[in-house]
Amino acid sequence: MHDTFMVFGIPFPAYFTLLMGGYTFLVWVAHRDTPRLGIDGNDLLDLAMILITAGIIGARLLHVAADGYAMDYVHLCTDPFAVKGETLPKGKKCAADAECAPLAELGYDTCDPSTGICHQARDCLRPIKFWYGGLTYYGGLALATAVGLWFIRRRKMPLWKVGDLAGYGIPLGLVFGRMGCFLAGCCFGTLADPPFGLSFPAHTPPWDRHLELGLITKAATESLPVYPTQLWEAIACAGIFGYLYFWRRWHQRFDGQLFFTYCMLYAVARFAIEFWRDDARGGVLGLSTSQWLGIPLFAFGAFMWVRHWLRTRDAAGPAA
Repeated sequence: MHDTFMVFGIPFPAYFTLLMGGYTFLVWVAHRDTPRLGIDGNDLLDLAMILITAGIIGARLLHVAADGYAMDYVHLCTDPFAVKGETLPKGKKCAADAECAPLAELGYDTCDPSTGICHQARDCLRPIKFWYGGLTYYGGLALATAVGLWFIRRRKMPLWKVGDLAGYGIPLGLVFGRMGCFLAGCCFGTLADPPFGLSFPAHTPPWDRHLELGLITKAATESLPVYPTQLWEAIACAGIFGYLYFWRRWHQRFDGQLFFTYCMLYAVARFAIEFWRDDARGGVLGLSTSQWLGIPLFAFGAFMWVRHWLRTRDAAGPAA
């Protein structure tokens, strides 16, 4: 895995780099479609800048609040030693911060002399440092939708025509985002037998998870094979984009149809894939946070699809 790209000696986090690259690409694709829909291209670019900002804020807020790391973020500010640390190679115990140098690249650069374990340094701003990882898609979708609706009304843009651009644009961006997840090792799946599973290198999220469960030892150079759920979602989103952009877009019956269809298809795909996810992401009554949020997303898409279809049918009825 390559969780960081090195360009001229400058590190770029793989997840965030692919996320931003994918977003730039989807905005370009959507912008090319604005003349067909009668949308002002400059308004769309302004909207894109606002949406990416709101999306990152919303995704970060939901991650901090609902993915099971809330107390870790609190302790990083109040008592960093209360957050799980990392031992030195071969079980050696540290006595000073300098001895944690071998783990500094992983973020464990502060020694707790009482336990001999290296920890992350105190950081009260960590909850807002999204570049360290930790963005929950549905949180970004919710806040970006709310802010986007405000901006669309302010600029008097055609709501559902813009929604249709998002309908195929969002899954296109998610293809890049999930590829970034795969390279970073996050959003991994449950244990799997070869050839259906993939192993991740030491100190990646799957390796940490299996070490915590006692399934491997610190001497292990890689995790046990897990289902590549990141790639599953990337493939699912590529399929949704392909269907909406290359076929449904040219056989559209009403404005908003692409967006409502996306809501339903993505909610179903994500709900199913979540059963094979094994990373910490919160949950209630056997369902993850994303699964619970997917239920109203599907219901919204289905309700709006039927509502607009009936209106279109009724309007065409007398003329027919």
